[in-house]
Amino acid sequence: MSTILHIETSTDICSVAVSEDSQVIFQQEDHNGKNHAEQLGSMVDEALSFTDSHAIPFDAVAVSCGPGSYTGLRIGVSMAKGICYGRDLKLIAVPTLELLCVPVLLREMAEDDALLCPMLDARRMEVYAGIYNRALKPTREVGADIVTAETYRDYLDKGPVYFFGNGAKKCMDIINHPNAHLIEGIEPLAKWMQPLAERRLLNGDTEDVAYYTPFYLKDFVAKMPKKVL
Repeated sequence: MSTILHIETSTDICSVAVSEDSQVIFQQEDHNGKNHAEQLGSMVDEALSFTDSHAIPFDAVAVSCGPGSYTGLRIGVSMAKGICYGRDLKLIAVPTLELLCVPVLLREMAEDDALLCPMLDARRMEVYAGIYNRALKPTREVGADIVTAETYRDYLDKGPVYFFGNGAKKCMDIINHPNAHLIEGIEPLAKWMQPLAERRLLNGDTEDVAYYTPFYLKDFVAKMPKKVL
């Protein structure tokens, strides 16, 4: 088994957690807005002090890799890389939209045949979304969506789709389909990273600490049609 430090800074929430042998043994969260630069350092210091005082050695650092806020991701990834360099640890990148699916799956909020659609808010009726089955296999790749009644109709006509994340609520009146379901209160938090990070570490799916960069929202914008911008 493994001990992993988890860092999540992709949205307005800043959170840190430590997992040991599949159990979360330390967690801290700040929901007060975009002050990650001030909060993250002290959170990480407390996490490291906690594990050092219990003589718990780390195996890796996991960090949310986006999509998400440019500033938030930059702060989180910079911190994660610094710890990896300083302690000679492996770096694990956890996609933010997959991370949002974890609490939905753990709480068994959706039917076995349901699809999951995590959404991050962009602007107006734009979101950054992916569509996954309950095994977290992508049914559709992550993309920048301008939400209309037709955007997800092909999936909704086949069965239930659950929408969640900070971009979901504003879309429900427009989606307006009997198979569309909203789950509120789902947030990307470090404590949910544990199963995704452990699986990646077990499979050897780690990043090059020197060259790794996160998946910024600006990467989506660069690929969007000019008429959208």
